[in-house]
Parts: sequence; structure tokens; C-alpha cells
Amino acid sequence: MNYKIPEECGISSADIKDYIDCLEGCGLSTHDVIIARGNDIVFEKYWKPFGPSFLHRMYSVSKSFVSIAVGFAVQDGFFSTDDKMITLFPKELEDVDNEFFRNQTVKDMLMMSTCVAGWDNWFRANSPDRVHHYFHSIKSFKKPGKTFLYDSTGSFVLGALVERVTGKPFMEYLREKLFDKIGVSKEAYCLKCPGGHSWGDSAVLCTARDLLLFARFVMNKGRWNGEQLLDEEYVTEAVSDLIDTDIMGTEGVAKFGYGYLIWRTYDNSFFFNGMGCQFAVCVPHKDIILVYNGDNQGIDNAKEVIIRSFFERIVRKTCDTPLTPDTKAIAELEKPMELMAARGNAHSAYEQKVGGRTFKLEGNPMNISELTLHFEGDVGEMRYINAQGNKTIRFGMLKNLYEDAFPQEGYSKEVGSVRTKGYYYRYAGSAAWTRENSLHIKVQIIDEYFGRLDIRLLFDDNNEVCVIMKKTAEDFLEEYNGIAYGRA
Repeated sequence: MNYKIPEECGISSADIKDYIDCLEGCGLSTHDVIIARGNDIVFEKYWKPFGPSFLHRMYSVSKSFVSIAVGFAVQDGFFSTDDKMITLFPKELEDVDNEFFRNQTVKDMLMMSTCVAGWDNWFRANSPDRVHHYFHSIKSFKKPGKTFLYDSTGSFVLGALVERVTGKPFMEYLREKLFDKIGVSKEAYCLKCPGGHSWGDSAVLCTARDLLLFARFVMNKGRWNGEQLLDEEYVTEAVSDLIDTDIMGTEGVAKFGYGYLIWRTYDNSFFFNGMGCQFAVCVPHKDIILVYNGDNQGIDNAKEVIIRSFFERIVRKTCDTPLTPDTKAIAELEKPMELMAARGNAHSAYEQKVGGRTFKLEGNPMNISELTLHFEGDVGEMRYINAQGNKTIRFGMLKNLYEDAFPQEGYSKEVGSVRTKGYYYRYAGSAAWTRENSLHIKVQIIDEYFGRLDIRLLFDDNNEVCVIMKKTAEDFLEEYNGIAYGRA
């Protein structure tokens, strides 16, 4: 793809700046933003420590990759979208007597209209094979093909199906059919699930530019450089409004319908949608694509801010003719950005009162027996003892420190839900005094897995502390959730 200033493509640099200011003003943890029109990139920005080569976890955007892999498998004659699960997974379903499950089709699964009527928490199942677990763990059923209900594991099973019929990981299959032809980086890959299957509903890792190329291919209806790589009819169906997602009066970005593991959104557009705000928003009538990656888990309105603001501040203002370059706004957009840090004051009188003092904690859900704060200039540490022993979280005051190892040991690595002894996640640590006696420590996990941990320490003049910990992460940081009380 080429690079042009926004005005050459009918987009105002001032409007892009207004959009970025909106994201920052709402306190979002943004990692990267790319805006493209046609084959031209008009804006590309990475928030430190992220960069163009960073392989970003795409979470449920992975489902849209699976959708296209299914399309290629159908095109290659391995199966059809009307094939039933009983013919594709006969061994797994031989002792399952539920008619709905046995008659569920590939199309039902692509449209999230499966027979599954309840969330399948496979993380805690400790099953050696997640595919087998899917067909044997669900007790609640509904008629397939009728109503939309999010079934994440169903899309994982579709990825496993592609791997079963092709004999290779679905990302490798996409590499042969698509990635090398459109320029997706060689390093793009997918984490695994128990049973050796790719974690296709949540764990593709690729660069932001890889996602842009993939989105452009889909918006081109399966064409690249004049060659029809994937059947246009399949891609057209995949991005269409095939099933209602507004059954219960859903508000906002997610109410416009669903195709094949791809969401519809404002202005007759579609988008790939991942947890924490991983997005590729495709606007065909304006020929515009937004790629956004970040970690905004737990921020309820983040998705709406990112996508609705994009339409209001940029898409609907875009012109079909070039604009006069706004040199001031262009210069502003070139300034470096950094990952959102804790907001408040860098120092407080309580810093001297509590720094270096050990607080003994009463029994608590985190199993933390004691903690001590240390401050030196604009850097601090929270040292504590939990069930694993002595730990330290380092942080900058109003700025991030980028550390190689969050102190909790043994979370998942290559295989989801499987604990890995001796493994640690990279993190960014920052802190701020939000009130004179209240310290907020903000931890952001920035690895193959993303997660957020907010720690509030509330002190009083009686040498007591209240510790509030809230984690927002999938299947880890469980040891950091709850409230504790203690005394110096």
C-alpha cells in the first residue's frame, strides 16, 4: 500500500486529530491506529511501546480469519456450508443423541446461530481436547439456524474443521491460499488450545498492517491485484446482514446484524470485532478502512467511542475530492504517542507517611499477607507477599515503566488454559495519587495475552489501609481480585 497525506484522499488531518484526541480524552489504552482509503494509508500511528512489527493479539478478530479459511476450504471442495456436523465430526458426535447438535450445519456455525444456548467455559474444564469438550459439555440447546447467540467455541470448532480436512494449521492454510499473495508478515501465527488445535476464536497474532491487508482483501470481495482468489459470492455473504443481532433491543455498534463471523455496523459497513477493542472497520461506500488495536477490557463504552466517533468525526466528513493540506494538523499528527498511564497527581503528602512502612493485611481473597510501598523520585514499587512468595510491582508516577515480568508466575503460554511453570508476562506499570490519601496503581499486561489490573490503596490517619484490586483479563490475574484491610 502507498502513503499519502490525508487531504490528498479527501480526509481532513484536523478531523483525524480530533478523533485521536477523543480517544485520548476518554482514557482509552490505544496501541495502534491505521486509517486507509483505497490503496493509500493516510494515517498510521503506534503508541509506545508498540510498533509496526509487533505481533498483536487479535482476540475475536481471529474468527474473521477463520471465516475466510472456511471459504477457501469450501472453494477447494473439502465441504460445503450446508454440510451437517454429524458428517464432519462423526466420531465426536457418535454418542451425542441431541438432534439439534447432530443436524447443525457449517452455515449455522458461521452465523452464530448454533444450537448452543449457554456459555461454554472451557478454561476451567481441564479437558485434554477442546473440540471433544464442545460436543459433550453443553447441556442447553436450541434449534440451530434460527436465532443469533454468541458461540465463541463454535467458531473455534470451524477452525479445527479446516485443520482436519486440510491436514495443516488454518494459518498455514491461509498462508498458502492468501497471506503470501497479499503480503501478510511471515511471523503471523495462532496460539493453540488443548488437543493441538489452533485457538481460532481468539488467538491470532499479527501486525496491524497485516490486519489492514486482510481487511482490504475482504472489502475487495476476495480479489487482489485483479485476481479473484476467493469466490466473490462467499465473501459477499460473509459480510452481509444474514441474521438479526438486535433481538433484545441492542444499542450501538453491535445491533446491525451478522454475516459469517463478521459483524455489521453503521452506514451499511462491516467490521472484525475482538475483545479489548481489536477492530478492522470496513466502509465500502467510502472505500475507507480503520484498524484499531488496544486493550480496553472493562471499559463499557470503549467500543462505541472508537467506532461511532470514527464515523461521526471522519467517515461522514470525507470528501471525494482532494482538500487543501492542513500543515499544522499534519505536524500535530506526527508527534509520538505513548500508552495511556495512570492519571492524577505525581506526589502527595501521604507519600512520606506511608513510604517504607509495612502494612500487615487481614485474611483476603488475594492471599496477600503484607505490602510495602517504596518511592524514589518519579518511580515506585509495591512489594508484597502472596501465596507464591515475595513479589514486586514497579511503576512510574504518571508514566509507564515497561517491565519484562509481571511477578505472578505460571500463566498460559502457547496453549490456552495450560499453566506454564516459570513463565511471566511483560507489563507496563504506572501510578497516580487520585486523592491525597488514595494511590492508583495501573498494571497493563502487554504480551501474547492482554489484561488490566487496577489497584487502589486508600490510607487514613490511623495507620490503616484498604486495598482494592480489580482485574480485567481472560483466564488470568485471578489472584488479584478483591478487597483487603490492613494496619501499618
